[in-house]
Amino acid sequence: MIEVKDLHKSFGEAHILKGITTTFDKGKTNLIIGQSGSGKTVFLKCLLGLFEYEQGSISYDGKIFSNLSADERTELRSDIGMVFQGSALFDSMTIAENVMFPLRMFTKQSKSEMEDRVDFVLKRVNLDGAHHKMPSEASGGMQKRVAIARAIVNNPKYLFCDEPNSGLDPKTAIVIDNLIQEITDEYQITTVINSHDMNSVMEIGEKIVFLKDGHKEWEGSKDTIFRTDNKAVTNFVYSSELFKKVRRMYLEENQ
Repeated sequence: MIEVKDLHKSFGEAHILKGITTTFDKGKTNLIIGQSGSGKTVFLKCLLGLFEYEQGSISYDGKIFSNLSADERTELRSDIGMVFQGSALFDSMTIAENVMFPLRMFTKQSKSEMEDRVDFVLKRVNLDGAHHKMPSEASGGMQKRVAIARAIVNNPKYLFCDEPNSGLDPKTAIVIDNLIQEITDEYQITTVINSHDMNSVMEIGEKIVFLKDGHKEWEGSKDTIFRTDNKAVTNFVYSSELFKKVRRMYLEENQ
């Protein structure tokens, strides 16, 4: 579990995060949503330890990040998997070499042990046999699955995903959503997803944190978001006629 208490982050005179307090639970798909400029990217980078914050705390299973030594922070980072918005695969490496990269960086496993682990995770994301392909030979959906395989190859306790469905067609996006949720549940990972995809919110949003102007405006689940009367949330989530219709149908069925 990740606990955030009264988190503040500024850049010069620009106060970006304004006292955010929330929790992200183990074994759950936790989504951060909000309009551009709401602070969600800065929030994610604070969670990852990429930005120092001026006030508040972030703790990982009881360990407060700001209190950790350099060695302890390195150890914590070995427990973190990251799926980047553009997949961020190394173009000069094969798919297998990309997935193996964190093992080379953070472990002392033998080559055969690393190869066995790569085989396992590629099979888990339905890419068995793709080992020798180059990223340029893979579709966008395949590249995202490679990125997920690389993120989980070290058996992470925490998985962060930055806009994992960016650039994908709706059908492939659903496949990626389902894969992330399955892996989260199967391995009981604390998963945090930065997303603007409302389909993801409705499909896998077990915990949703909605940010507005650096504040936590609302939090709940994909079920409670249908019933909220928070205008900032409804204006954001139900900006399209399709989602307005879905919400009306849900409310009529659950009166």
